[in-house]
Amino acid sequence: MIDVSAGPAAPGFSADIFRRLRRDPLGLLGLILVVTALMCALTAPWITPYDPFKIHVMERFQAPSLVHILGTDGLGRDVLSRVIAGSRIALGVGVFSIAVALIFGLTLGLIAGYGPRWLDNCLLLLFDSLFSFPTVMLGLTLVTLFGPSLATLVSVVVIIQTPGYARLIRTATLSTKNSEYVLAIRSLGSSRGRILLVHILPNIIGPILIMASMDIPAVIALEAGLTYLGMGLPPPAPSWGRILQEGFDSIRNAPWIVLGGGVPLIFTTLGFTFLGEALRDLLDPKLRRLV
Repeated sequence: MIDVSAGPAAPGFSADIFRRLRRDPLGLLGLILVVTALMCALTAPWITPYDPFKIHVMERFQAPSLVHILGTDGLGRDVLSRVIAGSRIALGVGVFSIAVALIFGLTLGLIAGYGPRWLDNCLLLLFDSLFSFPTVMLGLTLVTLFGPSLATLVSVVVIIQTPGYARLIRTATLSTKNSEYVLAIRSLGSSRGRILLVHILPNIIGPILIMASMDIPAVIALEAGLTYLGMGLPPPAPSWGRILQEGFDSIRNAPWIVLGGGVPLIFTTLGFTFLGEALRDLLDPKLRRLV
C-alpha cells in the first residue's frame, strides 16, 4: 500500500547542485559554455564542415559567408573547421595535463602530510624549488630544450601545477590526520594506506577538484600563448594559438581569422572560471549561500 502522506523523495546530491546552479546566472552560463566546448571537442571529427588541414589556394582570405561561416585563412582553409578541431587540442592539453598534475600532487601531498617529518621537509623543499620558477620562463626553456610538441606542453603544465596541488593536499592532510575519527581508526589497527585512501582523501578532494577545474583555462591560455609565440605545437596543428598567430599578419585585411581564434579562447576561459567559482560557492561550507 502506498503511503500518500509521505512527501516527495529528497533530491540527490548532483540534482541538488544543479538546482542551486540554475539560480546562479554566471554559474549557469559557465556550465553552458563548458558543455558546449566539451561537445565540440568530443564530436569535432564529425561536425567540422570541411577538412581543417586541406588547402584551397583559390579560396584564400574569403570573408565570412554562408559557405564559410568564419571565412578562410591565408591558405584557403576553413576557419570554423580549424576552430572546432582546435578545441580538441585546447581541452585535451588542459584536462589531461591538469589530471596528471592532480594525481602527482595528491600522491606527493598525502605522503608529505602523513609521512615522517624528515620526508615532509624534503618534499616541501622540492615543492618550493619547483614553485619558484617563473611559469613562462620555465615553459620557454623546456620547449627550447626538447622542441615544440604535445608531450612537452603537458610536461610543462605538470611541473608547474604539481607543487601547488601537493602543498594544498599536504596542508589538508596535516589538519585531518590528528582528528578524532582518524585517531580512532588508527587505534583499531587500520593500515596507513586505508586511512589515507578511505578516510582522509574523500574529505579533502572536493575543494582540490574545484581548484583544478579553475586551473584548466589557465593551461588552455598557456598552450595558446606558447603556440602563438612559435614555441607550442608545430604547424599545421589547428591550435587556437596557431590560428591567432597566422591571422595576426593579415589582421587588417582578414580580421575574422583573429576573431575565430580569440573568441573561443575567451569563452572557454570564462566558462571554466564561472563554473568553478559557482561550484566553490555551492560546495564550500564557509562560502555556501542560502538558497
